[in-house]
Amino acid sequence: MVNFRLLVLRTDDLKKLASFYSLFGLEFDYHKHGNSPFHYSAEMGQMVLEIYPLAKEQANPDLNLRLGFAIDDFDDVILKLKENGTAFVLEPKETDFGFMTIIVDPDGRKVELYKN
Repeated sequence: MVNFRLLVLRTDDLKKLASFYSLFGLEFDYHKHGNSPFHYSAEMGQMVLEIYPLAKEQANPDLNLRLGFAIDDFDDVILKLKENGTAFVLEPKETDFGFMTIIVDPDGRKVELYKN
């Protein structure tokens, strides 16, 4: 068995990205450990989502990464995202994969949200 434990997103605007993902219901802590830079961290079950500053050799966030989240309060989250001016690539609808939408995070990554 393999379990997913950690996902690190790198950005040039930590606070903005953490605020965006907080709209999903995630609660972030701002901290550092060891020699790491200050960063945001939220637990999702056994998985941790961390938001770090760009690496020294990194000029831009990685836009090829695509994320997907199952959301309990789907309708409320969609309303918050729309009120926040979030770009929707696919409006919420029933698909072969379930009821879902595709949005764009502040860095330009596509994010799939599924109704739980």
